[in-house]
Amino acid sequence: MTAHINVEDVLSKLTNVEKVDLLAGVDWWHTKAIPRLNIPSIRVSDGPNGVRGTKCFNGVTAGCFPCGTGLAATWDTELLHRAGVAMGKESKAKGAHVILGPTINIQRSPLGGRGFESFSEDPVLSGLGAAALVNGIQETGVVATIKHFVCNDQEDERNMTNAIITERALREIYALAFQIVVRDSNPGSFMTAYNKINGLHVSENPKILKDLLRREWGWEGCIMSDWWGTYSTSGAINAGLDLEMPGGTKWRGPILLQALRVNKVPLHILDERVRNVLKLVDRCAGANIAEHAEETTDNNTPETAALLREIGANSIVLMKNEKSILPLNKDKRTLIIGPNAKVATYHGGGSAALAAYYAVTPFDGISFQLSSPPEYTVGCYAHKELPLFGLQLRTEKGEPGMMFRAYNDPPSVKDREVADEIHLTKSELLMMDYFCDRLKDPLWYANITGSYTAEEDGELELGLCVYGAANLFVDDKLLIDNTEKQTRGTIFFSCGTVEEKGILSIKKGQTYRFKVDFISSPASKLDQSNALSGSGAVRLGGAIIINADDEVNHAATLAKDADQVIICAGLNSDWESEGTDRQIFGLPGHMNALISAVSAANPSTVVVVQSGTPVAMPWVSSVNALVHAWYGGNETGNAIADVLFGDVNPSAKLSMSFPKRIQDNPAFLNYKTERGRTLYGEDVYVGYRWYEILDLPVLFPFGHGLSYTTFEFSDLKVEKKDKILSTTVKIKNTGNVPGAEVVQVYCSQKNPSLKRPVKELKGFNKVFLEKGEEKVVEVLIEIKYAASFWDEVREAWVVEKDTYEVIVSDTSAGEGLLRGNFEIEMTSWWNGV
Repeated sequence: MTAHINVEDVLSKLTNVEKVDLLAGVDWWHTKAIPRLNIPSIRVSDGPNGVRGTKCFNGVTAGCFPCGTGLAATWDTELLHRAGVAMGKESKAKGAHVILGPTINIQRSPLGGRGFESFSEDPVLSGLGAAALVNGIQETGVVATIKHFVCNDQEDERNMTNAIITERALREIYALAFQIVVRDSNPGSFMTAYNKINGLHVSENPKILKDLLRREWGWEGCIMSDWWGTYSTSGAINAGLDLEMPGGTKWRGPILLQALRVNKVPLHILDERVRNVLKLVDRCAGANIAEHAEETTDNNTPETAALLREIGANSIVLMKNEKSILPLNKDKRTLIIGPNAKVATYHGGGSAALAAYYAVTPFDGISFQLSSPPEYTVGCYAHKELPLFGLQLRTEKGEPGMMFRAYNDPPSVKDREVADEIHLTKSELLMMDYFCDRLKDPLWYANITGSYTAEEDGELELGLCVYGAANLFVDDKLLIDNTEKQTRGTIFFSCGTVEEKGILSIKKGQTYRFKVDFISSPASKLDQSNALSGSGAVRLGGAIIINADDEVNHAATLAKDADQVIICAGLNSDWESEGTDRQIFGLPGHMNALISAVSAANPSTVVVVQSGTPVAMPWVSSVNALVHAWYGGNETGNAIADVLFGDVNPSAKLSMSFPKRIQDNPAFLNYKTERGRTLYGEDVYVGYRWYEILDLPVLFPFGHGLSYTTFEFSDLKVEKKDKILSTTVKIKNTGNVPGAEVVQVYCSQKNPSLKRPVKELKGFNKVFLEKGEEKVVEVLIEIKYAASFWDEVREAWVVEKDTYEVIVSDTSAGEGLLRGNFEIEMTSWWNGV
């Protein structure tokens, strides 16, 4: 696919049937081709932290980047631009012309199931960071899709909830990040949110799509729906939704043709929608990706690995480092503890999940850098569903994993013919996009087999979740029945069952034969009103049963004899996933008890927390060293080790505030859907704006992040240069090692005509300094963006005549390191970007 098309010429030659065909996907990932007019099909792919390709089930492996909150925590637009270029290359390797990302919804609450996927609680950090990423992606010719426009900030009833929000909050907080991306990077595509805004779904909301995005911001790209996020025919077409995804269509096709015949959709509106799709197709020609290209792992190179490791390490926030515990010594006797140690927790759940080229666990990354092998104990469990069991199994050939065999006939049919056979290593099979042309009917059957050899005596707890029906047999004996009596759970986008469990007594050295008999989605006994399309899903998990208190005590005993201890704690994709919000704010299970006991036993304990959003830390005052490592992509383990041992001096800053209690969060009383609506009652006071206006202490503030060196700020100068506010500051590295620091620029109006936040982030710049080096750093901000708030009466941004203070700091907390001001001599209003 190298040839551009003449959009207007092609549009004039299309029949109405062909025009309608172009306005919906043909499958999960492709648009319609019109061969007679040389209109190719283009491929889209998730997503926000990598490029999966065209398969959720058994996909081609790919590069996984840190999650969105981790990317934003770099506060490094140059690095994010490089990340975008790498994502563009990943997209080309997967034959995808369009990346469905980045995600920049605002972090209202730490409990957002998809919060890890977005950037920040602050629209400026989100907008500037995402713009850099988009510019990098689109530099390769691949098109970025900014999402989810707008207020898709929770998973609870996300398709039906009505976000009740003031126009001021919408403009100053939730839409501003998108506005900045339009201004600075012009993404080729927007994706609409699932939810309503003040009574009307976004995908059919002309005020949002036509008036704001198109007319006011002047954006001319293609608007697509989120998957099954189209809810009408005429309403969505007339409001400005160009492309319904996925295919086949539910709302277009014959229904849209009928709407044309009766003039519910005027022909010129249809042409507008088709024109935008054709412009997207034409723009994608610049990527030079063949139509229906083969998916490859060509981008799995040492260069990609090095960049992913660099991004991962530069996303890790040094939260606390009392007594200079960090960096650790590579030659000391080391104990590694925790449920996240030997598992590569490298992405969140849902659209962000992908099969990585490889994934480095924290245990392996740390062990590789130590001069002698570390001691290890799990300490406690922290899973929601039992850990995936696929890699504990072996196939008939002795390979790690399981064999999946699909059939048209049930097990009762003797000598039934195998329709498909696949070797798998992951025991979570989400088959919504699985297709086998030898399967004749939506109702089909499969078995998943593997053998397990016990490494110790004990009891093995096994769990089975399914969308469809499934039974687990061990040595041909039924252990778990999940067929007739089914209860809905939160897994598989809340379409699967709860985890049904069984216990198997095991003997060290003995081998057990596992078989899951699976029946596809039509066999599900659950209510199908919100079910996934496709073949269904099944998940097998398992873990040795442990005594939690005994394990904590054992870990604390081992810690007493170690020179240094590393606890790998946190959440995972079970807890943070698309489709369901978090139910708890704290760390699960006995993790808090483990951290408290071990840190008391050995003061040289470092706690490494992995989560995409804040968690409660009741033990924080008793821990000397703490780092937050997010979900770090392929290189998670190596990136963590690089920071712990000082090979990388940490320079990341928190992309959101960490509250002490969930009750302190500004959205606490208004999170979740109540009778179909979500009230955005905190208005513009999101994140640090809330904590500062109330003088409410937080655990760690927005913008917080320490270093292994120290910096000195001086010589602040604030100047107005035409329409630009120039803030310059001198920074010196006053410590003993090279490092990077972020200049954060906040603005505050002295005497506003209405209540405003204490201060708001308006710009930032990251600078690297050698030991003893000094540099002058400049942050440039458009004056209208530095000073404005939204005037709901005038329906415009207003820059009031007043004095404005500029606060320069390395964190949002406190009074700032340096302060200056500028004057606005005359009040003015503006719209647009």
